[in-house]
Amino acid sequence: MTISTARHGELEIAYEIEGPPPGEPLLLIMGLGLSMDFWPEQFRTLLVERGFRVARFDNRDVGRSTHLTGLGAPSVRSLLGRRRAGYALADMAADALAVLDAAGWASAHVVGVSLGGMIAQTLAVRHPDRVRSLTSLSSTPSPRIGRPAPHVLPLLLAGPVRDPAAAADRMVRVFRVIGSPAYPHDEAEIRAAAARAFDLAHDPDGIRRQLAAIVSAADRRPMLRRLRLPALVVHGDADPLIRPAGGRATAHAIAGAKLVIYPGMGHDLPAALQPDIADEIAALARRWAAAR
Repeated sequence: MTISTARHGELEIAYEIEGPPPGEPLLLIMGLGLSMDFWPEQFRTLLVERGFRVARFDNRDVGRSTHLTGLGAPSVRSLLGRRRAGYALADMAADALAVLDAAGWASAHVVGVSLGGMIAQTLAVRHPDRVRSLTSLSSTPSPRIGRPAPHVLPLLLAGPVRDPAAAADRMVRVFRVIGSPAYPHDEAEIRAAAARAFDLAHDPDGIRRQLAAIVSAADRRPMLRRLRLPALVVHGDADPLIRPAGGRATAHAIAGAKLVIYPGMGHDLPAALQPDIADEIAALARRWAAAR
């Protein structure tokens, strides 16, 4: 597969597309500080097998996309004060829109996880004509709903690491804390993705800038209530990073949204649940087709 580049003003957003051209367009949006490499290959394959043409991209300040180093690093005080650090979720949603434009897609099914779910929600409420269906995974409509468990907070503010091996070790430790207690996770895959991400661009300041966009965001529920599109909300009942209240609040805000809460799932996409989640997304696409 080939890495392509979408342009949003002066920013370059790296993206990749897989699946045959006749497939239904589907855009994947990744979470805080993680490159598109963290979307599991199995999950992407399952989506392609269900008839989707799948695009994924690196958010700004991550991986191969533009890093806004000139904005500096938000302080802990500014994060606790919920102050913005140069850009908002709306700007990140506009990056996603630029990927749709570059792909030549007038609209797409949009799937976002964690921060990616917040970006997907923002894209849907700001550009409803570009979103066929919305899937919000392990996310929340407001930084005040489903707040992280206290023992998780230090993970969000970790400093730099020295090399790819240290980055891989840290990511494994993170997923041991936030991952699904009822399902094993592939630590070799996590290590490989973390090492690749480090080689591309290790940028803890960028992660903090993304975190500032999260904590400074307004409650999206009033806007989500205006949506009229097929929507799916997926959450784990053992998620310590964005607790299940975030998923429930998202589903409650969107008319007709389907809420699926998996017992024993944390803040990841367990391999054993991926076929079921892919089936739910495919069913959502069929709802859109029928309504159209």
